[in-house]
Amino acid sequence: MTRGDLTNDEWAVFEPLLPLGERGPIPDLRRLVNGVMWRFRTGGPWRDMPERYGPWSTVYGRFHLWARSGVFQRLMEAVIAEAAVRGQADLGLVCVDSTVAWAHHHAAGMTVDAELLEALEKAVAEKKGLPQRDRTPR
Repeated sequence: MTRGDLTNDEWAVFEPLLPLGERGPIPDLRRLVNGVMWRFRTGGPWRDMPERYGPWSTVYGRFHLWARSGVFQRLMEAVIAEAAVRGQADLGLVCVDSTVAWAHHHAAGMTVDAELLEALEKAVAEKKGLPQRDRTPR
């Protein structure tokens, strides 16, 4: 096991939630999950995946199949539920990343005077109240 791979306790939560193969030999599921986690932890291309996780095409194929069938959604829900049972999850947290909210770097730590904030809110309200242009095609 290398840094970032699932521990035995983590695998005990994951394993019962993973689907078994319908035909052929069942691949080493733990190795596949660790391979998927390596890919998203490092951001590296699938083809650069270390050989210890198996052929990159096998790991990618399993990831794609599980993503379409909702396996990762069920895994996430189960891990959150397990953490909540153990008292290790703050269910009030919401994840927002840079693809959702963008702010200029000068906005970091900005404080706004109450009077200025009121003036800005008033200006926005007035702007919203302006008549809109006629957008019908000519």
